[in-house]
Amino acid sequence: MKAMILAAGRGERMRPLTDHTPKPLLIAAGKPLIVYTIEALVKAGITDIIINLAYLGLQIQNYLGDGHQYQANIHYSHEGAIGLETAGGIKNALPLLGDSPFLVVNGDISCDFPLQTLVNKEIDLGHLILVNNPAHHPTGDFSLKPQSILSAEGGSKYTYSGIGLYHPDLFANICPGKSALAPLLKTAMQAKRITGELHHGLWMDIGTPERLQELNLCMRKAR
Repeated sequence: MKAMILAAGRGERMRPLTDHTPKPLLIAAGKPLIVYTIEALVKAGITDIIINLAYLGLQIQNYLGDGHQYQANIHYSHEGAIGLETAGGIKNALPLLGDSPFLVVNGDISCDFPLQTLVNKEIDLGHLILVNNPAHHPTGDFSLKPQSILSAEGGSKYTYSGIGLYHPDLFANICPGKSALAPLLKTAMQAKRITGELHHGLWMDIGTPERLQELNLCMRKAR
């Protein structure tokens, strides 16, 4: 299985930290955020990794190189200076991702979900990992229905963690260019083709300097 780390965002909420440094290279407990994600993927046996790049992307590529120092094989999907949003970025990277289901992980989260459980998982168009709603996103995104089917309508909703397993067919009918992921997911959910599961462990969206500081403190205390 291959994996894609989403690393093309501008990181507006992280300013001024991201004025000169891309968010995935911000440091927590002495290590860039994206390195923790790479290490988690490799630990799960996923060593073929694609990283999309836009804002200050060459800094990421220069830092990580081909990934050999992490026992990984890293390739890059360049999107230009602005980026293509999530679905557009994945569509752009499909030639590198291949024809089989692949894992997508946001480059700005910290999570202890066991990624190895997704390696041989059978899916339709997608399988999303959900978490309990954090204080900064109290309304959630999707609800869990019987047979692990996800819905964007009704019920108690949970937050999408930024970890998802996707089939390339989900992106087959969108045009190249900028495109958001949520509309694709909602359409597929209406057809009951997206499943999910709830993760009760550690999860943080490192979207602000305050949350980065919180993660830094948590990691240092855990050592």
